[in-house]
Amino acid sequence: MAPQAPTIEVPTDAELLQAQADLWRHSLYYLASMGLRCAVQLGIPTAIHNLGGVTSLPDLLTALSLPPSKQPFLGRLMRVLVTSGVFAAGNESGVELFRLNPLSSILVDGVAADDHHIQTSFVLAATSPHYTEAALGLADWFRKEVAGPVPSPFEDVHGAALFDESMALVDKDLDALANDALAAHDNLGIGTIMRECHDLFKGLESLTDCCGGDGTTARAITKAHPHIKCTVLDLPKVIDKVQPDGIVNYVAGDLFHTIPKSQAVMLKLVLHHLSDEDCVKILSQCRNAIPSREEGGKVIIIEIVVEPSLEPIMFEAQLLMDMAMLVNTRGRQRDENDWRELFMKAGFSDYKIVKKLGARGVFEVYK
Repeated sequence: MAPQAPTIEVPTDAELLQAQADLWRHSLYYLASMGLRCAVQLGIPTAIHNLGGVTSLPDLLTALSLPPSKQPFLGRLMRVLVTSGVFAAGNESGVELFRLNPLSSILVDGVAADDHHIQTSFVLAATSPHYTEAALGLADWFRKEVAGPVPSPFEDVHGAALFDESMALVDKDLDALANDALAAHDNLGIGTIMRECHDLFKGLESLTDCCGGDGTTARAITKAHPHIKCTVLDLPKVIDKVQPDGIVNYVAGDLFHTIPKSQAVMLKLVLHHLSDEDCVKILSQCRNAIPSREEGGKVIIIEIVVEPSLEPIMFEAQLLMDMAMLVNTRGRQRDENDWRELFMKAGFSDYKIVKKLGARGVFEVYK
């Protein structure tokens, strides 16, 4: 007797139609990302800003110096970007007007203002061919059996690790773009942290900002707390490009091996790129660099804290960032239990979450 074929529960007509619409959305979401990339490449956020923050479609077309024949197509692009929350829109006297909103405002170029850290490089890096090619290789990556540490799909496809010196040998332009994106992403929100976490830097005399880049964050801390002596630790290739400013002390080194001693050590959006094993190594070095809790010693960690109880859009953003880590690095986004386990493995005695800000949490970890 022939084996029976497995059966499947057939959706209702309404469920089937909804399933098809959902399938369209999930299969074509990448077009929203590419639409955002297009908007950044065309300079649409900056053009709207230069037009006073609000514009009609014909005026936007003219400001972008696009051919008149492309106006209907630009309208369709803007419709998708409005629907996905990149821009705002309204109707005045029968004319559709497009406006900046908080998301598109952080994509405006050429503006000098405190807390304005332009995120265009993040968009261009995240939607670049190298990133998308790594994601397209995900199924093949899952099928491969690998001995030892598992490389990321990005490493598997391109033969180099993102943010590693080997990346410059593969594509200098992408390496520069990815590092610009990393700096822009990491510096966004430091003003908010300093305003919301009033006591985070209170009483500190010295602080080392690990992977602090050009010192943007350290300078912001020093400006708000002039009594704190700030040191930036980063790789030689980063420090060599920094112009000394007389405000921040810059040290070239590797946080896996040694961290300058200070009352506090800060890791801001560093550990999510790394494996648990590497995180423990770095945290152990941080522990060696600070005094006891009684002497005011602490490690300040600013990282995403995965939390299903967050509003759905924020939680989805956390999970997408975790997928970005899966595809492009050996790291991951972690929940509070994951962070606690790393702290204890590194020899710390206690920690607290000072505050949760959006998708991120601000930790104080004690020796």
